[in-house]
Amino acid sequence: QVQLVESGGGLVQAGGSLRLSCAASGRTFSMYAMGWFRQAPGKEREFVAGIRWSTGSTYYADSVKGRSTISRDNAKNTVYLQMNSLKPEDTAVYYCAANSATMTLRPEYDYWGQGTQVTVSS
Repeated sequence: QVQLVESGGGLVQAGGSLRLSCAASGRTFSMYAMGWFRQAPGKEREFVAGIRWSTGSTYYADSVKGRSTISRDNAKNTVYLQMNSLKPEDTAVYYCAANSATMTLRPEYDYWGQGTQVTVSS
Protein backbone atom coordinates (compact mmCIF):
# COMPACT_ATOMS: atom_id res chain seq x y z
CA GLN A 1 0.00 0.00 0.00
CA VAL A 2 1.03 3.58 -0.67
CA GLN A 3 -0.43 6.47 1.28
CA LEU A 4 -0.57 9.92 -0.30
CA VAL A 5 -1.16 13.19 1.52
CA GLU A 6 -1.62 16.43 -0.42
CA SER A 7 -1.11 19.93 0.88
CA GLY A 8 -0.74 23.46 -0.43
CA GLY A 9 -4.17 24.22 -1.80
CA GLY A 10 -6.00 27.42 -1.04
CA LEU A 11 -7.57 30.59 -2.36
CA VAL A 12 -5.56 32.72 -4.76
CA GLN A 13 -6.33 35.57 -7.12
CA ALA A 14 -6.12 35.12 -10.86
CA GLY A 15 -2.55 35.46 -12.01
CA GLY A 16 -1.20 34.14 -8.73
CA SER A 17 0.74 31.00 -7.93
CA LEU A 18 0.43 27.95 -5.71
CA ARG A 19 2.64 24.98 -5.02
CA LEU A 20 0.96 21.70 -4.20
CA SER A 21 2.84 18.95 -2.40
CA CYS A 22 2.14 15.24 -2.20
CA ALA A 23 3.99 13.17 0.37
CA ALA A 24 4.06 9.43 -0.22
CA SER A 25 4.60 6.77 2.42
CA GLY A 26 4.40 3.01 2.63
CA ARG A 27 5.56 0.86 -0.28
CA THR A 28 6.98 3.80 -2.18
CA PHE A 29 9.57 1.61 -3.90
CA SER A 30 6.71 0.17 -5.95
CA MET A 31 5.78 3.52 -7.50
CA TYR A 32 6.37 3.81 -11.25
CA ALA A 33 4.67 7.12 -11.85
CA MET A 34 2.84 9.84 -10.01
CA GLY A 35 0.29 12.23 -11.32
CA TRP A 36 -1.84 15.20 -10.47
CA PHE A 37 -5.48 15.22 -11.46
CA ARG A 38 -8.23 17.72 -10.81
CA GLN A 39 -11.98 17.63 -10.64
CA ALA A 40 -14.27 20.63 -10.80
CA PRO A 41 -17.93 20.43 -9.71
CA GLY A 42 -20.00 18.63 -12.30
CA LYS A 43 -16.99 17.65 -14.37
CA GLU A 44 -14.96 14.51 -14.80
CA ARG A 45 -11.60 14.06 -13.16
CA GLU A 46 -8.91 15.19 -15.58
CA PHE A 47 -5.18 14.77 -15.90
CA VAL A 48 -3.03 17.78 -15.05
CA ALA A 49 0.57 16.56 -14.92
CA GLY A 50 2.54 13.37 -14.40
CA ILE A 51 6.07 12.22 -13.74
CA ARG A 52 7.88 8.91 -14.08
CA TRP A 53 9.46 8.33 -10.69
CA SER A 54 12.75 6.79 -11.82
CA THR A 55 13.56 8.94 -14.86
CA GLY A 56 11.85 12.20 -13.98
CA SER A 57 10.16 12.39 -17.38
CA THR A 58 7.23 14.78 -17.20
CA TYR A 59 3.89 15.08 -18.94
CA TYR A 60 1.37 17.93 -18.96
CA ALA A 61 -2.16 18.60 -20.03
CA ASP A 62 -2.39 21.26 -22.71
CA SER A 63 -4.48 23.38 -20.36
CA VAL A 64 -1.59 23.85 -17.92
CA LYS A 65 1.45 23.44 -20.17
CA GLY A 66 3.77 26.40 -19.80
CA ARG A 67 2.13 27.47 -16.54
CA SER A 68 2.81 24.46 -14.35
CA THR A 69 5.82 22.36 -13.37
CA ILE A 70 5.75 18.91 -11.78
CA SER A 71 8.83 17.78 -9.90
CA ARG A 72 9.87 15.17 -7.37
CA ASP A 73 12.17 14.81 -4.41
CA ASN A 74 13.20 11.17 -4.26
CA ALA A 75 14.72 11.50 -0.80
CA LYS A 76 11.48 12.86 0.62
CA ASN A 77 9.18 10.70 -1.53
CA THR A 78 7.37 13.88 -2.40
CA VAL A 79 6.03 15.23 -5.67
CA TYR A 80 5.25 18.87 -6.25
CA LEU A 81 3.05 20.81 -8.64
CA GLN A 82 4.03 24.44 -9.09
CA MET A 83 1.20 26.35 -10.71
CA ASN A 84 1.68 29.87 -12.03
CA SER A 85 -0.54 32.37 -13.83
CA LEU A 86 -3.56 30.70 -12.32
CA LYS A 87 -6.95 31.21 -13.93
CA PRO A 88 -10.47 30.89 -12.50
CA GLU A 89 -10.92 27.79 -14.66
CA ASP A 90 -8.14 26.12 -12.68
CA THR A 91 -10.50 26.00 -9.70
CA ALA A 92 -10.97 22.37 -8.68
CA VAL A 93 -10.07 19.74 -6.13
CA TYR A 94 -6.58 18.56 -6.98
CA TYR A 95 -5.68 14.93 -6.37
CA CYS A 96 -2.32 13.27 -6.20
CA ALA A 97 -2.10 9.71 -7.51
CA ALA A 98 0.49 6.97 -7.72
CA ASN A 99 0.70 4.07 -10.11
CA SER A 100 2.79 0.94 -9.86
CA ALA A 101 2.93 -0.15 -13.47
CA THR A 102 2.37 2.59 -16.04
CA MET A 103 2.47 6.27 -16.81
CA THR A 104 -1.00 7.13 -18.05
CA LEU A 105 -3.06 10.24 -18.53
CA ARG A 106 -6.22 8.39 -17.57
CA PRO A 107 -7.43 8.44 -13.94
CA GLU A 108 -6.62 4.75 -13.56
CA TYR A 109 -4.06 4.95 -10.81
CA ASP A 110 -3.60 2.50 -7.96
CA TYR A 111 -3.46 4.99 -5.11
CA TRP A 112 -5.07 8.36 -4.50
CA GLY A 113 -4.77 11.15 -1.99
CA GLN A 114 -7.71 12.82 -0.33
CA GLY A 115 -7.52 15.93 -2.50
CA THR A 116 -6.84 19.58 -1.84
CA GLN A 117 -9.05 22.47 -2.90
CA VAL A 118 -7.66 25.14 -5.21
CA THR A 119 -9.86 28.18 -5.73
CA VAL A 120 -8.85 30.96 -8.12
CA SER A 121 -10.83 34.17 -7.84
CA SER A 122 -11.24 36.56 -10.74
